[in-house]
Amino acid sequence: MDAYYIGDCLRALNLNPTMAVIEKLGGTKKKGEKQLTPEEFMPIFSQAKKDKDCGVYEDFVECLKLYDKQEDGLMVGAELQHILLSLGEKLTDAECSEVLKDCLDPEDEDGMIPYVRK
Repeated sequence: MDAYYIGDCLRALNLNPTMAVIEKLGGTKKKGEKQLTPEEFMPIFSQAKKDKDCGVYEDFVECLKLYDKQEDGLMVGAELQHILLSLGEKLTDAECSEVLKDCLDPEDEDGMIPYVRK
């Protein structure tokens, strides 16, 4: 396996490593720089599983609840966009638009979006 895909593989295994964690575990920024065998990947998976920087879905929902002023599972879409663009591992405008489009229902007439899966 190409080390470029370590993050994708870990995400497919239900982990959410940050880019810093992926780099620390041996992930590369370019394809073709390093190849891993399954035997080499298993310790990487074990380490990522133990890592405290890897959040799960429920962790992210708990964070978003801080922005749910009505406690109804909705938050201001522009606020989520601001979070994605300015906090943590910052996204570009294009990446942010893609995430919002692919992962969320459209904003309602009040600019609110549901952040919880039903």
